[in-house]
Amino acid sequence: MASDLPDPAAPLPDLAGAPGSAPLSGAPLLDKRTKAAIVVQFLMREGVELSLTSMRDSAQAELIRAVGTLGPMDSATVNAVLDEFADALEAGGMPGGGGLAAALELLESAVSPAIAHRLRAQEGIVAGGDPWARIIEQEAEALVPIFERESVEVAAVLLSKLAVGKAAEALGLLPGARARRITYAVSQIGAARPDAVARIGQALARGFDIVTETAFSSGPVERVGAILNSTRAMTRNDVLEGLEETDAAFAEEVRRAIFTFANIPGRLDARDIPKIVRQVDQEVLVQALAAAKADLEEAVEFILGAMSKRMAEALRGEIDELGEVDTEAGEDAMGAFVAVIRELEEAGEIHLIADG
Repeated sequence: MASDLPDPAAPLPDLAGAPGSAPLSGAPLLDKRTKAAIVVQFLMREGVELSLTSMRDSAQAELIRAVGTLGPMDSATVNAVLDEFADALEAGGMPGGGGLAAALELLESAVSPAIAHRLRAQEGIVAGGDPWARIIEQEAEALVPIFERESVEVAAVLLSKLAVGKAAEALGLLPGARARRITYAVSQIGAARPDAVARIGQALARGFDIVTETAFSSGPVERVGAILNSTRAMTRNDVLEGLEETDAAFAEEVRRAIFTFANIPGRLDARDIPKIVRQVDQEVLVQALAAAKADLEEAVEFILGAMSKRMAEALRGEIDELGEVDTEAGEDAMGAFVAVIRELEEAGEIHLIADG
């Protein structure tokens, strides 16, 4: 649950000295630091997600100490503090929007991704929060062009931001003279202002944000593979044969992306079978196994072998009783079984073994 609190960077309301605030009934007058600790502890224990990272480090440390030193509080005291805090919030109105970057972060899930991307490009705003976090996660080789083209001062700031091992690796990839100049410049940037370092980070991070926005969330191989996963075998085989004639390499990649009933023995962990079976309707399961019994017996035995002996014997009896299954109904049942596997795999509940 997100909090409706005002900007945590703003100073906390001075509840002890706020106009019209009354002393706490039955308790000594508490200072602002203690009241803030009471409010924060109450909200956190109620499950409210607070983000206090925009507060100064010293203010965060002071708040932690205040929470840690709180003694027992009676309900009258806590309720009085919370009432004063609510009154202070009502009197404070609503904080400002925080600029375009903050507005994009707030509204991104509600607007078109293309609009958000275009605004960031026009205004030079880097997506994903702290730009330095994105820069320092890059491999040393990817950072070499920055060290080579930027001024030695900017390169020194970047070098100072990197972990020691990665900084040493990056220096080793540079010409000796350039590496020495950047290393010396580190000694000259000690007085750099935090806002200047942040702007440098934004400028550098834009170099890693050049991927063009696309209309599709997945690549062509994944999209075609997902589509063919849901088609009947005759259609799937016909399409794949056509793809092989047109582009054999693409067809091979699509084949690897496809997961069908026949792939179950080679790409599933037998320990995941009970979890999958629990998600499949019993009638669909019996139809799928009965349909696969003729041509895909290995998959059938793999599934039954992963169950308890009692359940496997019961299913074998139902399969024999059902007899021959209509081709289309059988393919639909096998497709439904595979769809459950895909859903569990996408949810991270099971993992497919890599093909090949």
